[in-house]
Amino acid sequence: MDTLESLGRQITGAGELKSIVRTMKAMAAANIGQYDMAMGSLGDYQTNITLGIIAYLREVRVERWTDEESIKKNPEKSACAIVFGSDLGFVGQFNDSLTEFVSKSLSTYPGKIEIWTIGARIPLLLMDIGQTVTQQFDLPNSINAITALIGNILVQVEENHESGYLNEFYIFHNRLAEAGSYRPESHRLLPLDQQWRQEALKLKWPTQKIPEVIGDGAKMIRRLISQYLFITLYKACAESLASENYSRLGAMQRAEKNIEELLDDIGHTYHRLRQSGIDEELFDVVSGFEALKKG
Repeated sequence: MDTLESLGRQITGAGELKSIVRTMKAMAAANIGQYDMAMGSLGDYQTNITLGIIAYLREVRVERWTDEESIKKNPEKSACAIVFGSDLGFVGQFNDSLTEFVSKSLSTYPGKIEIWTIGARIPLLLMDIGQTVTQQFDLPNSINAITALIGNILVQVEENHESGYLNEFYIFHNRLAEAGSYRPESHRLLPLDQQWRQEALKLKWPTQKIPEVIGDGAKMIRRLISQYLFITLYKACAESLASENYSRLGAMQRAEKNIEELLDDIGHTYHRLRQSGIDEELFDVVSGFEALKKG
C-alpha cells in the first residue's frame, strides 16, 4: 500500500523527469529550426548546380551520358544503399519504418547489394531482418559536423565507383512531409546517366539568355558533379536529422502529457491520504478529549 513518503518520492521523481523531458523537447525544437534553414538554402544551391551541369551537357551536345567505364570494369549489377538512421532513442518508429522501407526496396534488386549505415541504431535493425551491413558511419551531433561525415562517405563512394566494384548508389532516409509528419524515401545518387539527365532536363532555365561554357569544360564538369554529389548527400543528412528531431519532439510531447497525467493521479492520491491521516488524528484528539471529559 502506498504511503505519504513513497508518494512524495514518486512526485519528486516524476517532476525531475518532466524537467528532463522539457529540456529534450526544447533542444529538439531548436535543432529542427536550424536543419530547416539548412535545407532551404541547400535546395536552391542544388538547383543551381544541376542547372550548371545541364548547361554543360547542352553546350557540348552530349546526346548520351552513360556510365560505360564502371560497367566495363564490373558488368555485374551491383548497388550500395546509403541509409541515414539515428543514434539516440525516443524517436518512435523513425528507424523501424525506415528499415522496413529499405528491406522492401532492395528485395527486388537483381544484383549484388551493399549497405552503408549512418547512426548506431539502424544497422542493428537491418541485421535483425537478415540484411548485411558492410560499413557504418557515426551520425553527426550538430549541423557543423555534417561536412566531415559527407566528405568521408564521398571518398568511399568515389573509390568503389571508380574501381567498378559498385556501379549504383542509392540514398535512403526520412524526410519531413506535409502537416509536420515524416516519411521514408529513396533516390539514386549515382550514376548520373541518361535517366538522370532526362529528369534534370525538366528544370527550366531561369532566364532567356543561352548558357555557355567558358574555360576548361572538363575541369568544370568534374567540379560541378563533385558539388552535386556533396550537396545531395548533405541535404539527405539534414533532412534525416530534421525528421529525427521532429519525431523526438513528438515523443517528448507525449511523454510530457503522460507525466502530467501521472502527477495528477499521484497528487490526488497523496492529498487524499494526507487528508485521511489528518481526519484520523483529529478523531483521536476528539475521542481523547471526550474520554478525559467523562473521567
